[in-house]
Amino acid sequence: MDKNGLLNPPVLLVEDNPCDEELTIRALRRSRLANPVLVARDGAEALEMLSGRAGTPLPRVVLLDLNLPKVNGLEVLRQIRADARTRLIPVVILTSSQADEDRLASYELGCNSFVRKPVEFLQFAEAVGQLGCYWLLINAPPGIR
Repeated sequence: MDKNGLLNPPVLLVEDNPCDEELTIRALRRSRLANPVLVARDGAEALEMLSGRAGTPLPRVVLLDLNLPKVNGLEVLRQIRADARTRLIPVVILTSSQADEDRLASYELGCNSFVRKPVEFLQFAEAVGQLGCYWLLINAPPGIR
């Protein structure tokens, strides 16, 4: 059980590309993970969901794209880490960016992992499935405050 009192806390997927959204959700389901997947399609929507004002439970992990409309992924990460309610939530950057400066900035802002999206579907599905298994089943979250 998590700090929301949920047995299977959600995953928050922050992704503006509908194809990548569908592939990510499909890959998580293929790994037989029972956690619901909430989707924010831009950075502003993600921050609203994480604020608690939307009535959304805090996620177990955030899968965050960098190139987002309204508020970019690095700013979303900055705000997640600045808020006492969300600063301990694991954030995995899941991006197509090849830029070393994006990777460095992500780690400097406190991401837990930086994963480049593989182009091929099977590699993408495998990577997302491994991420889901690790962050939802293997990793021990910080617990209730």
